[in-house]
Amino acid sequence: MKMEWTDGFRITVKSDEREVLLSANREGLLSLACQLRALAEGAPGDHIHYDAYNALEEGSSALIIERT
Repeated sequence: MKMEWTDGFRITVKSDEREVLLSANREGLLSLACQLRALAEGAPGDHIHYDAYNALEEGSSALIIERT
């Protein structure tokens, strides 16, 4: 799956034992929307890994989104 990013995107994920907070600027939300659409059109089991090494701001919790 091709990962497309809108210039200037910023995405942060914070989590605790009860909830997950995903915060993003406009460019981050547009990037996520594009990637979620591509994932929705993929096959069950397809998934996307987000972490501080490939997309998220430093200090973010890792996030995996999977198509079922």
